[in-house]
Amino acid sequence: MLNLVTEYLTRYYTGFNVFSYLTMRTILSALTALVLSFTIGPFLIQKLQLQKVGQQIRDVGPASHLPKAGTPPMGGALILLAVAISTVLWGTLTNRFVWIVLSGTLFFGVVGFVDDYKKLVVKNSKGLSARAKFFWQIVGAIGAGLAFYLTAENPDVEHALLIPYLKDVSIPLGVVAYVAFTGIVIVGSSNGVNLTDGLDGLAIMPSVLVGTALGVFAYAAGNSIYAPYLGIPYVAGSGELLVFCAALAGAGLGFLWFNTYPAQVFMGDVGALALGAALGLVAVAVRQELVLFIMGGVFVVETVSVIIQVASYKMTGRRIFRMAPLHHHFELKGWAEPKVIVRFWIITVILVLIGLASLKIR
Repeated sequence: MLNLVTEYLTRYYTGFNVFSYLTMRTILSALTALVLSFTIGPFLIQKLQLQKVGQQIRDVGPASHLPKAGTPPMGGALILLAVAISTVLWGTLTNRFVWIVLSGTLFFGVVGFVDDYKKLVVKNSKGLSARAKFFWQIVGAIGAGLAFYLTAENPDVEHALLIPYLKDVSIPLGVVAYVAFTGIVIVGSSNGVNLTDGLDGLAIMPSVLVGTALGVFAYAAGNSIYAPYLGIPYVAGSGELLVFCAALAGAGLGFLWFNTYPAQVFMGDVGALALGAALGLVAVAVRQELVLFIMGGVFVVETVSVIIQVASYKMTGRRIFRMAPLHHHFELKGWAEPKVIVRFWIITVILVLIGLASLKIR
């Protein structure tokens, strides 16, 4: 929005032309989201504390988590607010990718908010039922998938599944396969981040790292010079998602200020479901779904650990892990919470670098 204002002001002073550059708007988007998080964060935490909205800790979990009881959740609303404002301020509002990704992210945030609200305010321990939550996630993912599919300007590129590390190898997808695959990516990513959000700062930093890397892919894919040079599909207009990814990174770092161990506020489903969906949406937009699978390896492993644990217990009555998701397994093995968190961060850095390497390895 502000780029329209500065474009008008350029008529009177050419110095305002600097705001027309995507890189400048990206920096300002990140800084705006960061400042908003720092500014609104203390007020939000105080408000949640006054409302006596506190996290309930299960007795079956690690004993070290019991002191966390009463910590206000739903802090993910801070991230969504900062991302939305920054993206609207510095993004190009005529860009279809910006609106699809932002709308999809906020939709998943609403689903998470309803779940958190029922658990913490209405005092319904089950919150939104698993079936209802999954249904609305599917609805949001299908809606986004159809939006991407129907608005594609270059169907040969935008309707194909790119195989990373291989030159000019892709799989064309029909409407059903495309929407179904998109749904799997978005819903899977959303739930993966949600399952990972079990320790202070564990989910937010990998989300920031992966989101930043996806911003690099968006910038490259949306550039008619860089995309052919790097051998990746040119997706016109996708570069504008760099502004969104920068806002996500800035808001995420601002939230981490309050969520780092020991946390003053938790993300809640309102943040975790939305963040995961945002990563999936951007990956679909820039045709890097399989690279997201690599860079978000921590989210994938956390999800798989739950699936294995549940399947093993139902079929054999035995548990593979001491507790699932996987981060709790390491806690019960004696790892201190900060050690688990930082090591998972380090693993994510490695995986993100491996994912970024696909830009050159063809």
